[in-house]
Amino acid sequence: MSNLAASIRSPVEDLFKSEPAEQEEWRDAPPKCKQIRKRIHQHVKDVFSYLERRDAERPFDEVEKGLTGLLFTLGRLFLSYFLAWRHERCGRDCERLLKEFNGSGLPQPRTIGTFFGRVRYWRTYLRKKGAGGGIYPLDLALRLIKDRFSMNVISRAARLATLVSFDRVTELLAMFMRWSPSKTTVEKAVLGLGRYTAEWFRCAPAPKGDGDVLVIQIDSKATPTATESELAKRRGKRRANPYADSPRHRGRDNRLRRGSKPRRKKGDKSKNGKAATLVVMYTLRKATDDKGRAILAGPLNRKVYASYAPKRHAFAIARREADKRGFTKDSGRTIQLVTDGDEDLEAYAQEYLPHAMHTLDIMHAMEYVWKAGRSLYQEGSEELAAWAKRMKDLMYQGKSKKVVARIAKLLGRIPKTGPGNKSRRDAVETAVGYLGKRVHMMNYDYLVAEDLEIASGAAEGGVNYVIAVRFDNGGMRWIRERSEPLLQLRCIEINGDWDSFICFVQDELAAEAEDKGEIPALLTTREAPLPTFGLSGIVDTT
Repeated sequence: MSNLAASIRSPVEDLFKSEPAEQEEWRDAPPKCKQIRKRIHQHVKDVFSYLERRDAERPFDEVEKGLTGLLFTLGRLFLSYFLAWRHERCGRDCERLLKEFNGSGLPQPRTIGTFFGRVRYWRTYLRKKGAGGGIYPLDLALRLIKDRFSMNVISRAARLATLVSFDRVTELLAMFMRWSPSKTTVEKAVLGLGRYTAEWFRCAPAPKGDGDVLVIQIDSKATPTATESELAKRRGKRRANPYADSPRHRGRDNRLRRGSKPRRKKGDKSKNGKAATLVVMYTLRKATDDKGRAILAGPLNRKVYASYAPKRHAFAIARREADKRGFTKDSGRTIQLVTDGDEDLEAYAQEYLPHAMHTLDIMHAMEYVWKAGRSLYQEGSEELAAWAKRMKDLMYQGKSKKVVARIAKLLGRIPKTGPGNKSRRDAVETAVGYLGKRVHMMNYDYLVAEDLEIASGAAEGGVNYVIAVRFDNGGMRWIRERSEPLLQLRCIEINGDWDSFICFVQDELAAEAEDKGEIPALLTTREAPLPTFGLSGIVDTT
């Protein structure tokens, strides 16, 4: 096959080919820059020849597809030229380094996965005098990591993984890059980058142009988690598939072999869910509308943070970010916290955000109102809708205590005995207990007058978009410590901070290289423990 034909062959053929055809010339010896430059000029001529072929009415799509492969080949050649050029320049540095290192400075080959495909280059290895180990000056100069992939490829793979499954990542990369790292490599990239997320969130600068009021909304979402029995099956040795040739009746045969499963009862959970807690933070700026009325414009600088760590950690993060944005405890600036009224959240709010205005999401309050109303009025009836509207109007008027009293009066209209009366009375008593404890969080008249938030829509939508869309799909079973880095990377992507985060990781790797004498590997199979920041109850925000 000619070089030109090899350049435009099917992407599937390029996926795992170790050595692209155009680099055969420097397989056994390092190339000179002039040699690669000549090869580039020849390839450009080949591209023009391909475009100017006088085939009978070639369709545009055919030409475009062929040109794509040629341009990818040209990209690999240019990268080969750059690496060879830097290697020649690095030779002068090696002469100075030989005073500190042993070795003749002989170049060694290496292949690196780039956006354009695999690129072969040569680098010099120098061994330390009087000690083990050594360095590759070229790799250090170019910040090339040990993992045989460019940071560009690792970044794209991990970024796609925050959006779609690992399998789909490899399909998409192969579609656009004409090759792809394996699914295992994609997971390693997520785990590797995940080691830097905690430090990134700590060091990330506060957004510019914040408003006058900080709004914090917190909610949780459970995702399917693998049980110990499922993990044992996954990690154990797999038996041969007896239905490889005829898979049509495997489900029926499996059911006959194991017997029927017990029927799940109402309320039984099938996904063994473990909760991740989401924090949504944004600010509102004082402004006036077209009629000259004072309003709060926004949201501004919305950021999300999610973790499988305990809920206390989420409040510690909220406190740290509030301080970073200038909403410290002694600043006197307004902070509004909106939650679903969970008692744990209220306790953590008193601990970490004692000066914040804690609001009960009105939609959660109305859920209990509707539940109480259905104990007396028929579901779907006009009477129920009218009664619930009256309760809602009272809440908006700041008369939440009267709402609780009205609901409590329903008990007098429900007999203590009789079919179904116990459950109806329980619903009313539950509503009275829930709302009665949270009247101080239901000052909706003041909130509406000040144009503040009365619902946690941002958090409700966030748990679906940030967590559920990626982590709560059919067939998924997660291990929290392994899904934690992916969840945090997804937050970074949604916040629009991905490029800044990758630059941060590269700087951290460069700092590690300065200490160790070589840039460490980024890919890893080891998951880090869940975050512990703030779990001791002491938060250092300095």
